[in-house]
Amino acid sequence: MSKSNSISVKVPATTANIGPGFDCLGAAVSLYNEFEFSLTQEKTSFTVSGIEGEKISLTEDNLLYQSFLKFYAQTGQEIPSVKINIKVGVPLARGLGSSATAIVGGLLGANYFAPQPLSNRELMNLAIAIEGHPDNVIPAFMGNCILSVGEGENWNFVPVNCNPDIAFVLAIPDFELSTEEARAVLPASLSYGDAVFNIARLGLLIRALDTGNGHWLWQALDDKLHQPYRSGLIKGYEEVKQAVLRSGGYGMVISGAGPTLLALCSQSDSVEVSEAMKCAWQNVGIIPMVRSLFLDREGAKISEN
Repeated sequence: MSKSNSISVKVPATTANIGPGFDCLGAAVSLYNEFEFSLTQEKTSFTVSGIEGEKISLTEDNLLYQSFLKFYAQTGQEIPSVKINIKVGVPLARGLGSSATAIVGGLLGANYFAPQPLSNRELMNLAIAIEGHPDNVIPAFMGNCILSVGEGENWNFVPVNCNPDIAFVLAIPDFELSTEEARAVLPASLSYGDAVFNIARLGLLIRALDTGNGHWLWQALDDKLHQPYRSGLIKGYEEVKQAVLRSGGYGMVISGAGPTLLALCSQSDSVEVSEAMKCAWQNVGIIPMVRSLFLDREGAKISEN
């Protein structure tokens, strides 16, 4: 079967950790980056459009193309010249997995054009190796909410059912927070008590997401591994959290490394929770974009142009 000379790869944003699931749990949500690859006889080139497009590198050092190159370095195949158009819909450095979309998009684009493509499992292992952990790249690749358990190249990717009544309300602020900065504030070690605290809540969270039990979610979204340390980097964190609870939300967490904040609530309360998050952040001088999103159940998709 002949392949097209031009494809588009659409990759969903992700919200990782979801409270206690640090570095192992993430969900794909209905916000997207799209990457167009076209084979060319000319030198590889880049164009970009969409939100914050001016922040995307248009040279070969951008993460999308570095992931594209990593595929060919890993497989020892010849690197094709391509024209790449990046359509940005996921804000950068906000805890929404923008880097994961670039990694997954680059690998899928490279894999499509390769004479000897890798399996999905091999691509996911390579994505984890590039990103360093699975919580964003795997749900971006597979869709849904995924618990990733393993190490090296031995992973189990476990779908976690999310009750359709649960709304994912994301408040995306007008400032960035790098993953490096967010990781730098984490302690080198933790107590057994804190470990047990998180183990219990991750188990409860998986059941709460499945059932939609609001009281369980309220307790399950708590965490002692990363949020107590990162919340201080996010102006207005406590004010927004209290606003979520007052407006009927089940709870609020930091999306990925932040600074985006994620509230979980029932679909019927999503408008009120959205407005409460927006107002609370505006009251401390932050202008957020608030979106009530759905779980993306398909993951990254390739279409031939």
